[in-house]
Amino acid sequence: MKDQSPSVLDPAALVAAFPKVRTIALITDSNVDRLYGDVTVRRLEQTGLRVERIVFPAGERSKTLDTYVELVRGLAALGMTRTDLVVALGGGVVGDLAGFAAATYMRGIACVQVPTTLLAMVDSSIGGKTGVDIPEGKNLVGAFHLPRQIIRDVGYLATLPEREMKNGLAEMIKTAVLFDAAMFAELRALAARTPDERLAALAPLVERCAQWKERIVEEDFKEGGRRKLLNLGHTFGHAIEKVSGFAIPHGEAVAMGMRLVGNDVPEIDEILDAYGFGHYDVSVRAEVLSAVTNDKKRSGDSITLIIPRKIGDCELVETPMSEVGRWLPEDASGL
Repeated sequence: MKDQSPSVLDPAALVAAFPKVRTIALITDSNVDRLYGDVTVRRLEQTGLRVERIVFPAGERSKTLDTYVELVRGLAALGMTRTDLVVALGGGVVGDLAGFAAATYMRGIACVQVPTTLLAMVDSSIGGKTGVDIPEGKNLVGAFHLPRQIIRDVGYLATLPEREMKNGLAEMIKTAVLFDAAMFAELRALAARTPDERLAALAPLVERCAQWKERIVEEDFKEGGRRKLLNLGHTFGHAIEKVSGFAIPHGEAVAMGMRLVGNDVPEIDEILDAYGFGHYDVSVRAEVLSAVTNDKKRSGDSITLIIPRKIGDCELVETPMSEVGRWLPEDASGL
């Protein structure tokens, strides 16, 4: 069978980068495995190394401590050592779970991220944040563990559902609002294009967006200062996502969060409208506000919100928890 995988994964380069590796554990989910699992295993086997596959059910609901335990026990059952390699093939859930398993198995083994969604390419695969959700909140258990390599190929996006594309576009818009007015204008123009035309034009913007995040992460790996800007829209977005039972996916929830903190910058509403993003549901205001109080970015009685002043210029604003509710309209007229 001909290898149809779009990945630029180069077996020879992998062996050169990891000369002590004897076993590669490919971690992926059931959706990605169906599309790319077999061809990726065949490609990795060209290294001459032992390649084993660990697959878990697709979806945010798998991002749990139970799945994490299954992964690390799977690595142990394979006899993985500290010099072996985890390859994470998939979107953000795969990257977070596989990265967390790699971060903690034997106190840390190497991980290569091969993101297959737009959201993972421009955001979650970058920066070393790994972890799982617990009932009390999203990403409350995890570790920082930088991938040794990130292999991005927009060819994977040809099989990505349109809603998943929107998830990634929300993060690209977020990055443009933070740092890059010119990229914001390019993304605004792409909104009028067909999905196929948009995909063809996306590759350079994906790299540009990823480079912005990589630059910020290099400056502030443990999120003590400027890296906090990358949380634009996320404080309310994570709360909206949780309250919906994850029926609202991450990117759409972040877009809703950006609307809430971006009232002074009308261009934010305009671009989100152009891409068809919705507004948060005012009927769950109390639940969203309650969820914000459990956000991992809270510090004592305050939380840092990222407030846009204009496109390309946002400010970190330390906000008392008692004042967070003013950003959440109580009725639709405030949206």
